[in-house]
Amino acid sequence: MFERFAAEARRAVALAAEEARRMHHDHLGTEHLLLGLLAQPQDPAARVLGGFGLDLDGGRHAVLRALGCPGPEGDATALAAIGIDLTAVREAVESEFGPGALDAPPPARRSRWSGPRFTERGRRAMVLTLRAATGQRARRIETGHLLLGLLREGTGVAVRVLRDQGVDLAELERATEASLVSGLRAA
Repeated sequence: MFERFAAEARRAVALAAEEARRMHHDHLGTEHLLLGLLAQPQDPAARVLGGFGLDLDGGRHAVLRALGCPGPEGDATALAAIGIDLTAVREAVESEFGPGALDAPPPARRSRWSGPRFTERGRRAMVLTLRAATGQRARRIETGHLLLGLLREGTGVAVRVLRDQGVDLAELERATEASLVSGLRAA
């Protein structure tokens, strides 16, 4: 299936895998695919999402909230409650090991494919992505088709994040379809 993906769509999936690794997740879910789309701000799908007030930084925070992760602010508050100053700890570590020492990615796993595996909902979104493209008789799978796949999957973390952000999913689907149609005419 990936051979039919346009370069931008392939890149969105690769960026989704990077987002999963960045979050120390061993799976690739709909939330990571959404972030992979948002990671290419000049891409048509990201521009459509931007029209609904979404960007990568906000998306990352929304995903962490949807997954029940407090994020760095919550970590600092929890540690401060037991007398630990997270800022002082970070400064001490960085003075000893260099700037960004705590931001290093986890070590790579040794296997044929070290990338995260798709969750069931992630796989379902990919199937629906293919259906969206074939339904439009598109030769290539674009990022807009990937966004449609996420929306049509309907139950994953990506949809929950979009709803939590106040996005009208039906309106987003219409805007995405319109973007794809106008892009196909321009091609």
